[in-house]
Amino acid sequence: MQGTTRNPLADSGLLGITSGSTFAIAICMAFLPGRSYLETMVYSCIGAAMATAITYYMASIGKRGMTPQRLVLAGMSISMLFGSFSTYLAIKYEIGQDLAFWTAGGTANIEWKQLVYVSPLFLIAMIWAIALSPSITMLNFGEELAAGLGVHVNRIKGASTVIVLILTGLSVIIVGPIGFVGLIIPHMVRFMIGVDYRFIIPASAVYGAVFMVSADLLGRLIARPHEMPLGIIFSLIGVPYFLYLVRKQRREFN
Repeated sequence: MQGTTRNPLADSGLLGITSGSTFAIAICMAFLPGRSYLETMVYSCIGAAMATAITYYMASIGKRGMTPQRLVLAGMSISMLFGSFSTYLAIKYEIGQDLAFWTAGGTANIEWKQLVYVSPLFLIAMIWAIALSPSITMLNFGEELAAGLGVHVNRIKGASTVIVLILTGLSVIIVGPIGFVGLIIPHMVRFMIGVDYRFIIPASAVYGAVFMVSADLLGRLIARPHEMPLGIIFSLIGVPYFLYLVRKQRREFN
């Protein structure tokens, strides 16, 4: 997302994708109590797709078209909108406790059979992302340059969006809508290995997993014998880092 939009603040949470997936899960809890895990996975991805479509549409309205700043603002607006819808469903249909427990994020209730469902799609999406990584690297330097080098810009953007939807939907259904992972990790990886997305994408997957497991272990140690939700731990780390990035972007813009 950061490569195709040329926006260092791009993240599935900030662009509203995670909130769309969460809203779909809230609908499942309210109206489809007897759903299967596979059905929940499909609805989660559909919710992510719906939020993405609305975000990109709102960001592209007007003469100036879509800019990185407008994309983030549209995404934050959509996040608040779908968050409000989810809260309404939680109150109306008395699923607040279940939804709150799930949105806090965590790995305590994950079972192996869930990973059996998710793993094939995850591997396909990761291989697809790595295959697109050379084109994403060129897109990161500008659409005109990439088109001049033979990259089909719209095709690569569309495929990248589909990959983001799949990976976000799967992540949300497994551990909940944990924010800031997709924002922090790519910047850490980019600082260590450079701007080539052939290395950034697989390294982000590895470091993201290590970061997630470390935060989970920290949450278990801090609140034992219970577990502190992952969302709280990542917020404590992610919010200061997000503010740092915003300040850095403002200095560069000025």
